[in-house]
Amino acid sequence: MYKVLLVEDEDMIRKGLSFSFDWVKSDCIIVAEAENGVVGVEKIREFQPDIVVTDVGMPLKNGIEMLAETMEEYGYAAIIVSVYDEFHYAKTAMHLGVSEYLLKPLVHTQLSNALEKAKKQCAIKKHYQQSISNTEKTMNQDLFERQLIIPQNINSRRVKKMISYVEEHYAQKISLEQIAEELMTSSTYLSQKFKEETGYTFKDFLNRYRIQKAIEMLKEGGHKIYNIAIDSGFSEYKYFIHVFRKYTGVTPKIFREYFLNERDN
Repeated sequence: MYKVLLVEDEDMIRKGLSFSFDWVKSDCIIVAEAENGVVGVEKIREFQPDIVVTDVGMPLKNGIEMLAETMEEYGYAAIIVSVYDEFHYAKTAMHLGVSEYLLKPLVHTQLSNALEKAKKQCAIKKHYQQSISNTEKTMNQDLFERQLIIPQNINSRRVKKMISYVEEHYAQKISLEQIAEELMTSSTYLSQKFKEETGYTFKDFLNRYRIQKAIEMLKEGGHKIYNIAIDSGFSEYKYFIHVFRKYTGVTPKIFREYFLNERDN
C-alpha cells in the first residue's frame, strides 16, 4: 500500500479527509497527519511517505514552501488541495512536479483520480531510482565520490593562503571579497590567480571542498542530512541538495543508501 501524509491546518477538514474517504480502496494508508508546513517537513523526514496531500495556505510554513524544501530529496508524489485558485500557486506547483492541484470543496472522485495519477508518478520515480542504483553499483567509487584534487605545485603565496582559509573556515560563510580584503589585494586578481594555479574557479573549489566534507559525514552515519548541509557550509538546504547532485550525480540520500549498502555487503 502507498503511504500517505495529510497536511492541513484546519482540524475538521483534515479529519474529514482522513475518515470520510476510502483510502484502502485506493490502495493507500495514512501514516501521519500534520497541521502546518513545519510539522509537515518533520513528518516527511520521519515517515518518508509515497504521497503527500497538502493544503497551500497554512501558518508557519505554507504547503508550497514545504514541498520545495523536501520534494526533491524524498521523491514523493504530491497532491495540493486548496481554496486558492490563483495562477502563481498552480505555476509553482507545476514547477515542483505536483501530481494534481485540486480546489476545495473536494469531490471524492477528484481525490480518487488524483491518487491514481500520484501512484503512477510514484512508480515512475521508483523505477528511475532503481535504474540509478543499478548504474551506481557499476561505477568506480573514486569517480562516484568525485574527490577534490588539490595541486601540489602551487607557487603563489596568496593562493596557498586561500586554500588554507577554505580548509579552516569551510563551514562558515566565505566570499572571495572577504579573503581579498584580508590579503589586501583585489578580488579580481585573486580570482584569476586561483584559476591559473589550481584549475578551479574559487567558487567551484569551495563547493567541491564542502561536498567532500559532506561525503565524509555521510559515510560516518548518524548525521541528519539537513544538519550535514549546515555543518559543511551550506546555509540553504535546497542549494546543498542541488550542489551535491551536481558534483556526485545523485542526492545525499541516495549516496548514503548506496554507501551503506556497499559497506554492509
